[in-house]
Amino acid sequence: MFHPRTSLESIEHGLQNQKLNKASCSAVLSLAYQSLGVVYGDLSTSPLYVYKTTFSGKLSLHEDDEEIYGVLSFIFWTFTLIALLKYVFIVMSADDNGEGGTFALYSLLCRHAKLSMLPNQQETDEKLSAYGVAKTAETWQSFELKSFFEKHRKFRKGLLIFVLLGTCMTIGDGVFTPAISVLSAVSGVRIKVAGLHENYVVGISCILLVGLFSIQHHGTHRVAFLFAPIVTAWLLSIAGIGIYNIIQWNPQIFHALSPVYMVKLLKRTRREGWLSLGGVVLSITGVETMFADLGHFSTLSVKIAFTFLVYPCLVLAYLGEAAFLSRHHEDIQRSFYKAIPEAVFWPVFIVATFAAVVGSQAAISATFSIISQCCAVNCFPHVKIVHTSRKIYGQVYIPEVNWMLLSLCLAVTIGLRDTNMIGHAYGLAVTTVMFVTTCLMTMVMIIVWKQQIVTAALFLVLFGSIELFYLSAAFFKVPEGGWIPLLLSLTFMSIMFVWNYGKLKKHEFDLENKVSMNRILSLGPSLGMVRVPGIGLVYTNLITGIPAIFGHFVTNLPAFHQVLVFVCVKSVQVPYVRAEERILVGRVGPREYHMFRCIVRYGYKDVPHENYNFENRVVSALVEYVETEGKDGDTDSENFDVDVDVSVPGGPAFKLQDYETKMVNSLKEIEESFVGCLETHSALKDESIQILKARESGIAYILGHSYAKAKKSSSIFAKFAIDVVYSFLSRNCRGTDVVLNVPHTSLLEVGMIYYV
Repeated sequence: MFHPRTSLESIEHGLQNQKLNKASCSAVLSLAYQSLGVVYGDLSTSPLYVYKTTFSGKLSLHEDDEEIYGVLSFIFWTFTLIALLKYVFIVMSADDNGEGGTFALYSLLCRHAKLSMLPNQQETDEKLSAYGVAKTAETWQSFELKSFFEKHRKFRKGLLIFVLLGTCMTIGDGVFTPAISVLSAVSGVRIKVAGLHENYVVGISCILLVGLFSIQHHGTHRVAFLFAPIVTAWLLSIAGIGIYNIIQWNPQIFHALSPVYMVKLLKRTRREGWLSLGGVVLSITGVETMFADLGHFSTLSVKIAFTFLVYPCLVLAYLGEAAFLSRHHEDIQRSFYKAIPEAVFWPVFIVATFAAVVGSQAAISATFSIISQCCAVNCFPHVKIVHTSRKIYGQVYIPEVNWMLLSLCLAVTIGLRDTNMIGHAYGLAVTTVMFVTTCLMTMVMIIVWKQQIVTAALFLVLFGSIELFYLSAAFFKVPEGGWIPLLLSLTFMSIMFVWNYGKLKKHEFDLENKVSMNRILSLGPSLGMVRVPGIGLVYTNLITGIPAIFGHFVTNLPAFHQVLVFVCVKSVQVPYVRAEERILVGRVGPREYHMFRCIVRYGYKDVPHENYNFENRVVSALVEYVETEGKDGDTDSENFDVDVDVSVPGGPAFKLQDYETKMVNSLKEIEESFVGCLETHSALKDESIQILKARESGIAYILGHSYAKAKKSSSIFAKFAIDVVYSFLSRNCRGTDVVLNVPHTSLLEVGMIYYV
C-alpha cells in the first residue's frame, strides 16, 4: 500500500544523501586541485632537466634516433611502473590513517609486530581507535618474520637505521628539488639572451628560492591555492607543446614506447647507456614526496589528480620532446626550451619559472611532515611545529627546518651552478628512498596484509631490481655530485641516531633509579612533609613507579602539594590520538596519599598541549576517575582506565566536558566556576571536592632538568656521542617546558645528572 508520508521521508533521505555525496565529491575534487600545487609540482617539472642530464655524459656521443628512442622507452616504462603502478596503485594503499612516507610504513609495521624502539608501550595503546590492527588470521610467513625481529633486538635497531636512511634521503630531496628546478627554469633565458652571464642566472635563482621559503609560514593550504593554478597551466602547456612536437616533427614517435628499444640502447651503448640511467630516474623525482605528502591531503584526491591529469600530461611532454630531438640532435643539451614554438616561448618560460618554484613545494612539505614524525618518536631534537590548517590535520610548518633548507639550497645552487651535477646528486637520493620504501612495503605485505610470500617476493623482485639497477648507475656519479646526498644523509642520520640513543639511555637510567613504592609507603600519608594546598604535576618518563626526580625533590625541600600527579607524556605508534582517548588516569598508593598517575598519549602527528587547555583536562580526568573508582572492582593499587562518562549517584552526569566549560582564563571567573562546580555537583565524593579546591589554589609543574654524561667505562664512541653531540643538541633544541607549553610562572625545575 502506498504511504505518502513514508514516500516523502524516503525522498528527503535520498536528497540528503545526494547533497552529502555532492559535498564529499566536491571536497575530494577540491583537494585534488590543491594537491597539484603541493604534491605534483616536483614531478611535473622533471621535463626541464631529464633529457639534458641523461645525455650529459658520454652518451652524448651517441645522439642517433635509436638512443633517443631508447631513453624515451626507459622514461615511459619507469614512469609507468614506478610512479603509476607501484606508488599510486600499491604503496598508497598502505597509508597509516591517511599519513604517508617511510615513517608511516614503519609505524604501521610496529603496530602489527613488536618492532618499535619506543619506550613505555602498553597493551592499552592497542585499544586506541587509530591503532587499527585487524583481527586477521596469522599466516606462517607473517608469524616467522615477526618472530625473527622480536627475538633479535639488533635487527630491530638495524631496521630503524634503515628507515632513518630513507628519511634522511627524503630530507635531501628538500634540498635538491628547489635547487635543480629553479636553476633549470631560469637558465632557459640564455636561449634568447645568449650573452647573459652565468652569475646572473644563479643570482636570479637565489632570489626566487628566498621568496619561496619566505612564504612557507602561511601554510600548505594557502600555498596550495596559490600554486595549483600555476601547476595546472604548466601541465596543460607542456602537454599541448608535446602534441604539437609529435605532429610537427615525428608522428611515429609512439613506436619508441616498445621495451625493445631499451634493450637496443643497452646493447649499443653498453656502459655509457647504463650510467645514463642516473638521468632517466629524474623522471620520477617527486613520487616519494607524493607519498610523504598524503597527510596534507587525502589518498583518493592524490590518486585522481595523478591518474587523470599529471600522468597523461607528462607522458605527452616526454613524447613531444623526444620527437623534437629525433630531428634536432644538436640541441640535446637545451632540448626543452628549444622544443617550445617561437610564438609561445616567453609565456611558457614565465610559466616554467613559476612552476619550478612551485615544484619545490612538494619536497619542502614532505620534509616538514617527516621531521615532525621524527620528533614525535624521539629521532630528532625538538623543534617548533606549527599546524597551519584546522581542516587538514597533517599540514605543518617548521620554522627552523625551513631556514635550514633555504641555507642548504643556496649553498648547493651557488656552489655547484651546474644542473647536471645537481641531477646526479638528486638521482642518488631519489633511488635510495624508493628502494627503502620497496623493502618496507614488502614487509607490510607479509606482516600487515598477510599476503603469501610469493606475492611479496614478486613485488620486491620487480620493483627492487629496477631501483637497484638505477641505484647502481647513480653510485658511479658520486664523484660528480653524488657525494652531497651521502654527506647530508650521514649528517642527519648521525644526529637522529645519537638523539635516539641518548633518549633511550635516559629512559634506562630512569628505570634503574626509580624510587621504590615501599619507601613512599613508609613515609606515611603526608610523605614526611608538609602538604601545602594545590596540585603538583611531576613530569616523568615512566609509566610505572616513582621517578627519581621526586625523591631528589623531597630530599631537598620539606613541603609538597596536597595532590600529586605523576604525568608521563609519551608517543604512540599512530598518527594521532583522539582527545577523548588521550589521557589515562590511575592511583598511586592508598587513597589518603592523594597521589595519581596520568599518562598522556600523543601520535607522531600530534602537537603536545597546543589545541586544548591541558590543566583542565587533567583535573577533569582526575575527578572523573575518583567518581568511577571502585565501581568495576578497582583497588587502591595503580590502575588505568580510559575516560568514560560517569553518572554520579544522586546527581547529574559528570562528564569530562562539564568541568572544562566552566574553566576560563580569568582568575575571578575561575573562582566562580569552582563555586558553580561544587554547588552543581553536591553529590561528589570528598576527594573530588578536594581536587577541585586544590585546583583553585593553583597548579605547579615540576620538571627534571637532566644533564647526560657518559660513564668512565663507556667506549670512545659513547663518550663522544653523549658528552659532545647529545649535550650540544640538548642545549640548543627547544626545552621540555616549551614543547609542553608549561607556564613559566608555575614551573619548578629540578637539576639532575644521569650517567649512561
